[in-house]
Amino acid sequence: MSTHPLQFFEVPRRDPEKESVEIRVEHYKEIYGSFDAADAASQAGRCLDCGNPYCEWKCPVHNYIPNWLKLIEEGNLFLAAELSHQTNSLPEICGRICPQDRLCEGACTLDDANGAVSIGSIEKYITDEALKQGWRPDMSHIVDTGKCVGIVGAGPAGLAAADVLARNGVRSVIYDAYSEIGGLLTFGIPPFKLDKDVVRTRREILEGMGVKFVLNTRIGEDLPFQQLLDQYDAVFLGMGTYTSVKGEFPGENLAGVVKALPYLVANVQPELGPDNVRKPEINLSGKRVIVLGGGDTGMDCVRTAIRQGATSVHCVYRRDEENMPGSRREFENSKEEGVKFLFNQQPLEIVGDKQATGVRVIETRLGLPGPDGRRRPKTVSGTEQLLEADAVVIAFGFRASPEPWFADFNIDLQDNGLVYIDNDERFQTSNSKVFAGGDMVRGSDLVVTAVFEGREAAKGIVSYLNI
Repeated sequence: MSTHPLQFFEVPRRDPEKESVEIRVEHYKEIYGSFDAADAASQAGRCLDCGNPYCEWKCPVHNYIPNWLKLIEEGNLFLAAELSHQTNSLPEICGRICPQDRLCEGACTLDDANGAVSIGSIEKYITDEALKQGWRPDMSHIVDTGKCVGIVGAGPAGLAAADVLARNGVRSVIYDAYSEIGGLLTFGIPPFKLDKDVVRTRREILEGMGVKFVLNTRIGEDLPFQQLLDQYDAVFLGMGTYTSVKGEFPGENLAGVVKALPYLVANVQPELGPDNVRKPEINLSGKRVIVLGGGDTGMDCVRTAIRQGATSVHCVYRRDEENMPGSRREFENSKEEGVKFLFNQQPLEIVGDKQATGVRVIETRLGLPGPDGRRRPKTVSGTEQLLEADAVVIAFGFRASPEPWFADFNIDLQDNGLVYIDNDERFQTSNSKVFAGGDMVRGSDLVVTAVFEGREAAKGIVSYLNI
């Protein structure tokens, strides 16, 4: 690929500059800088152009990574942006928040010895810089089919579906209960990981492609679902999973105990402006905070508490560091910012009278893998201890949030409450006119997997409409 085939020896892996801890914990802005053209080209030139690009296969949307790396090395920014958008509807967002260490970069041939190619940062650079220079999706060759699809949910799956539909001449209208698009991209993920102007810019791009948004509208309450079935040629559901997983132990209802999602949503609202403040901020300033759960949501919570000025922040996780499910980068950022991690500790009870005063935990050892392939933690008798705390955040993930009206429209559910897909290739539900994708189908997962499923569902809709 590179004109200098041994460039990976001569040029070490480098990421964009990151703000110092002392500065970044004082604000909620993104902590990483961006490559300039020369740095992006130099880092892209490290790619070996493997005959079988493992990075591409490990990527859930199967980005043409070596191809757009080559274009960046050659200085063909706009072509790289076009190619990036052929597989990913939200590349500038995935470049920021994907756990590349577990996906593309983790599969890079150079990862072990020389440092993986900085794929995520280059992906972010491509769209950010192309947009600054005036690039927009070329829709001049698109012929309007006269078809229109209603989309419920303006999160990653819904946005990705709308993008692919627009590129196939199908108009779409996206409905969402929030006041801005993005779902948890906007209202869940903290701004220090994803600046909200990035999502707003994506809205402008989609609107330029003909996508319309109807916000502050909850389907089934503000607008009946039947109206969508009557009005549109097909409907796509991309409504995510919003029901917090409980610990199922005593003390979860004590004062001072909060769920991760309400905590994050309440605290991102002020960053979005006064028009988006619906619930009061949950401020943990001056408190001893314990966050239960070691995934990316848990990392969002601990880093938010640090910025609020918590006296101390501990993260309790029942497995070891190696088996943490979240991004390695976010774990390292959390440690740098002062979070203390307590591994192999399983919570048994949140203690206190009316107010939480601590968490009783027990030590664990990892046993044999369970049905999901992950080693199961087993408790070690006689190792209980009490961790003092003023506030406890429960970040065990999210489960299905099925709407009560699904049954009225023959939208079947799996036993776990996730939407059943009758046609796996099309992402078509048991109601042939209704399609679904993202977390509400596969369970709580990565943004990039929701993007993939939204795109695939849109292709299924195009096939269904015989376009």
